Amino acid sequence: MQTTGHRGAEAIECHLGIPPALFFERPNTDHCNAPFLDLSSSTDHHQILICHLWGVKKIACRSERLGLTSARPLIMEPNSSESCDVNVVPLNRILPPFMIIEFLLGLPGNVVALWIFCFRLKVSRPNTVYLLNLAVADFLLLIGLPFQIDTYKREMSWVFGDALCRINLFMLAVNRSASIAFMTIIAMDRYFKVVHPHHHVNQLTDQHARLIAGLAWTAVVSLRLPLLTSELNVIHNNKSLCYSFGHKHPLAFGVRLHYVVFVGEFFLPLLLLMFCSFRIVVILRHRFVDREKKVRRAIRVVMVVMGIFVVCFSPSIIIGLIALGVQMYTKKACNRLMSDLFRLSIAFTYINSAMDPAIYCFSSSAFLHTLKTSFNKLGLCRVHLSRRGSTASDG
Repeated sequence: MQTTGHRGAEAIECHLGIPPALFFERPNTDHCNAPFLDLSSSTDHHQILICHLWGVKKIACRSERLGLTSARPLIMEPNSSESCDVNVVPLNRILPPFMIIEFLLGLPGNVVALWIFCFRLKVSRPNTVYLLNLAVADFLLLIGLPFQIDTYKREMSWVFGDALCRINLFMLAVNRSASIAFMTIIAMDRYFKVVHPHHHVNQLTDQHARLIAGLAWTAVVSLRLPLLTSELNVIHNNKSLCYSFGHKHPLAFGVRLHYVVFVGEFFLPLLLLMFCSFRIVVILRHRFVDREKKVRRAIRVVMVVMGIFVVCFSPSIIIGLIALGVQMYTKKACNRLMSDLFRLSIAFTYINSAMDPAIYCFSSSAFLHTLKTSFNKLGLCRVHLSRRGSTASDG
């Protein structure tokens, strides 16, 4: 569309609700991605039209000559109220300190746990094999946190390149999934020992447990491997971003699979944990007194696992599903707000790595006894040792 105008015209009236496209020819580019035009080379043959429509600042420029005027978008800059009436969450001020605390709490606990499982425990049992792999998953997840902390401090700007972006997101996803997998395996192992004490599962050796752990790692890595082939490092507004959620449609196969696994790895383990808890509680009410202590210990383990699981992982699932609904049914209303809340919930999942040492202590009396002995040897404090702790079975 071409418009003609008088040379002496100084402005064009901007009617509320009428986009500049009705006045000017709009090129084949999205307003949001329109490049900034350098007007320094222009003379007095231009005018600037500023309109506030739909909560978005639109700046359009037109070059006007005798008998012909053409125009195209100059820049589109989101307003603070682009999507919602509330302020966008200041992630660069909230998340770095929170994630630093997660890192400082989680790293020492898991390093100590790895040291005990690898060098201090003299007897290897299936339960300790699962706990060792849980500690490995938590430790590897914590290694990736400094990159996330740096990114949030730079206001989401990723400076480590495309390859490291893919590797870091892959590692975070793999070890999050592995942590969930081994938490579920530990709860299921306890369930079989209490509810089905004569089942052949309870006759597994540590070699069988290592095989199960290897299969779990293989499944987790296989499901997350497509992330390494996906385009996760994108440029937006001259800023390099690195993320595995929130990509524009159509989604790559690796990202779609990432979404499906993210949801599935929450609901399936949740159902298993609820089933194990219910069955163990039923057994707790009907077992004889001489078996009651072992059953109570089992229910403590399952409830601790379930508590950590729900507290750490349910916020991200709930907010993620709400954000998906918002995007589908309200045409991206509150998109920025939901995106920030989702990133907050994802950061909250990392606290799982700081809380998992509680599972080690509740699930393995040998681990707890060795930990207390180590504290006593250091001389920093004296911890009471249980007589049965050194010989108690982790079954």
